[in-house]
Amino acid sequence: MENLLFQPDPTPWQADAACAGLSPSVVFARRAKEAAPALRACTGCPVRRECETAVAPAESYFDGVCAGRLWRNGRPADAARVAKAVALTTPTLTRSGRRG
Repeated sequence: MENLLFQPDPTPWQADAACAGLSPSVVFARRAKEAAPALRACTGCPVRRECETAVAPAESYFDGVCAGRLWRNGRPADAARVAKAVALTTPTLTRSGRRG
């Protein structure tokens, strides 16, 4: 099966995607902890709508991150659990400006 999201010659929207440089193992992760970098990238992505239209996660039984949500078998994962996992993997800054 061809991987439509990461083609050798990406469409213009794919080239502009915030996740374009991430490993496919991150983008197609089924667990929020592993998918956290892709989920964070989606927050500022300029092509979220195009991504969801092209991937059509609900219709394709998609597993991974698409348009800012984690999908499993074409269904959005529990948003509260995903948010908690992403928060736990996000580095925080201490008062001194260092990551802690």
